[in-house]
Amino acid sequence: MCQHNPACPPAEATDREAAHPVEHHFEQGWSRLCNGVLLFEDTGELLPDGRIIAPHRDNLAVAA
Repeated sequence: MCQHNPACPPAEATDREAAHPVEHHFEQGWSRLCNGVLLFEDTGELLPDGRIIAPHRDNLAVAA
């Protein structure tokens, strides 16, 4: 799916969020990355195969 050089990490990789955003819907709270991942503003994710990744804010942001 990715046309970047070097290629973005695939949706199955642990660093999948490093992929380039190709579509933004800030008013709805999500962006689509070039690897097909939907990234939500609460840090949750929806992978292309339908798996859900729960929000994963770091502890420092929560403590603040």
